[in-house]
Amino acid sequence: MKPCHRHSGPGSTIGPRALARALGTGVLALLLFPFSMDAQVSRPTEYQVKAAYLFNFGKFVKWPPSAPQDNFAICVLGSDPFHGVLDSTVSGERIDSKQVVVRRINSPTDASGCRIVFVSESEQNRMGSILPILNRSPVLTVSDASGFVERQGMIQFVMDGDRVRFKVNLSAAESAGLSMSSELLKVATEVKREEKSGD
Repeated sequence: MKPCHRHSGPGSTIGPRALARALGTGVLALLLFPFSMDAQVSRPTEYQVKAAYLFNFGKFVKWPPSAPQDNFAICVLGSDPFHGVLDSTVSGERIDSKQVVVRRINSPTDASGCRIVFVSESEQNRMGSILPILNRSPVLTVSDASGFVERQGMIQFVMDGDRVRFKVNLSAAESAGLSMSSELLKVATEVKREEKSGD
């Protein structure tokens, strides 16, 4: 099988919203969707899949009451690799009765209204200053930059052959007041937990 392309193209026949719904139908769909498509249908691109995951993460995470309440904002910090796919994926969608919107931000200090922040790979060299700021707020941090969960990011996309998978830093999420569904953790390739030292 050929690996997913990084950008969407006119030849793709899987609609981003249809993909998001398919991924959100349950744990097995989250895990097995890349194998379930008809061979004659074009595979979704890497960033179509990542956009669908970003939307669906919102259904498997609970935020504290201090989280923004006006809408459900998915924010992209840094260079946007989705090229409109994320916007089309969430267009007209709602999570917990809140309208899902997409915002682009240039600084972690602009993330006060965000529920999810995708930190672009373009920000790799600034992670050391970005994540401490984001982790002070009830925001789910996601990236495909290498070493993200080791640096206290919460969810990192990883490629498993031609499949987009993800690993989780549960301790980082819990420290920010977020609760991740066991259904989500079941399909992560790795769940990082900090060991509590005993007396």
